Amino acid sequence: MEQTVTARQASVEALNHFEEFHKTDSRILNKLEGQDRQQANEYVQGILRRRSYLDFLISHYSAVAVGDMNPQFKNILRIGLYDLLFMDGTPDYAAVNEAVELAKTLGGSRSADLMNAILRRVQRDMPNLPRPDFEDRTRLIATTFSHPEWLVKRWVERFGEREAFRLMQHNNQNPSYYLRVNGIKTNARNFQLRLGKADIDFEESDWLPGYYKVGGLHKVRAKGWFQKGFAQVQDIAAGFAATILDPQPGEDVYDLCAAPGTKTIMLCDLMQNKGSITAVDISSERIALIAENVTNYGADIVKVQRADITSERFKLVDAVLLDAPCSGTGVLAKRADLRWRRTEAELEEFTRQQDELIDAAANMVKRGGRLVYSTCSIEPEENMERIQAFLKEYDNFELENLEDYLPEEVLADDGKSYQTLPHVHNCDGHFGVLLKRKV
Repeated sequence: MEQTVTARQASVEALNHFEEFHKTDSRILNKLEGQDRQQANEYVQGILRRRSYLDFLISHYSAVAVGDMNPQFKNILRIGLYDLLFMDGTPDYAAVNEAVELAKTLGGSRSADLMNAILRRVQRDMPNLPRPDFEDRTRLIATTFSHPEWLVKRWVERFGEREAFRLMQHNNQNPSYYLRVNGIKTNARNFQLRLGKADIDFEESDWLPGYYKVGGLHKVRAKGWFQKGFAQVQDIAAGFAATILDPQPGEDVYDLCAAPGTKTIMLCDLMQNKGSITAVDISSERIALIAENVTNYGADIVKVQRADITSERFKLVDAVLLDAPCSGTGVLAKRADLRWRRTEAELEEFTRQQDELIDAAANMVKRGGRLVYSTCSIEPEENMERIQAFLKEYDNFELENLEDYLPEEVLADDGKSYQTLPHVHNCDGHFGVLLKRKV
C-alpha cells in the first residue's frame, strides 16, 4: 500500500482532530507504516505530554496569543518546537526547515515566514530558554509539567510536591511496553528465542510469568507477531486482575467491560482454553474489536455479548472480572490525551458508574464464587473507597488476601488490595481487589 502522507502531515491532522473533537483517532496514524508511524506517534503523544510547556514557549516568542492562532499553524509550530527540544535524531536546521515547509504547503508563504521567525528565535536562545515563573504555584507547576491544574492540586495535596513532581515527570517520559506471551499459540521459551533472533532487547519480568519489557513496539509490530497471536501488548500491572481472579479450566467466567479483549485472552490462556468465558461490553463497535482479537489469539472458549450489565440479567457463574471504566490517571504516560480530556467533575460521575457496575457484577457471582474489581486509576475515590462503599451494602462478600498471587511491593499493608504507582513501580498505575462471595 503506497503511503500518501508524511509523518509530520499525519501528526498535524491527528493534533487538529484532537483540538476540534477532544479525542484521538488512531485511524489517522494507521495510514502510515513502519518508521513513519513510529515517528508520528512520537510527535502526537510527545506533544500532548508537553503541551502546556510548548504553549508557554509559543506565548513567549510569538506576538499572536496561542488561543488566537489558527489550530493548524499552532500544531505545526508545536511539532517544530518538539523537534528542536525533544527529538534527538532531528538536527536543529532540519526541525526548522521541515516546519517552515509544512507551514508553506498547508498555509501559504505568510504562515511559513511567521513559522520561520518564531522557530529561529527559539533556536537562537537554546539552551537558555525562559522558564515558567507565575506567582500562582499551581499554575507554575501545571505549566512546567504539562498537567491540568485540577490534577496538580489533588496530587500535590495527596503526595506532596516532591513526589507529585516525580509522578508527573514519569508521565512525561516515553513509556516502555510489556509483551505478554499468548500460551494458546506459543510458549515463553519459543518467544524468547524469537525476540533474540529479531535483535529486540527485552527484560523478563519477575512479577508474573510470560511478560517481557521492551523499549518500543516498532520491531515487534514489523515481525507480525500480533497478527499471528503470539503475544499481546499488556502492561504488567494490567495482568494483575486476571492473575488474582485465578480462573480454572472448566469454570464459567464473565469478563465485563471487556473491550478490547486483552484481559479476556489472558483469562482464556490461564484456563488452558477449557471452560466458558463470556466477554461483555456495551459498545457494538468495541464488541467487534473483542471478537476480532479473540479469534486472532485462538481464544476458542470465548463468547462475545453486547449488553448493558446494569439493566440485563445474567446467570450466576464461578468468577467475574470487572475492569471498570475510570479516569485513567494511572496510564497518562501511554495515554497523554487523557490528561486534557478528563475533568474533576468527571471523577464523581465515574464513581457513580462504578458503584452501579460493581453492584451488577456482584449479582452474577455464585455462592463461593469470586469477583475482581480493577481500574487503571490512582485516585482513591475510584478504588478502595468504592470497595468500602460496596462492602457496607454487601455483607455476603469479603476481601481475600493477595499475597499468594502478587509481589509484596504492590500490595497494601493488609495484603488485600494492590495499587501500582507509575513513578514508584515503573509501570502503569493499576488498582484491584479480589472479593469472595460467602457460601
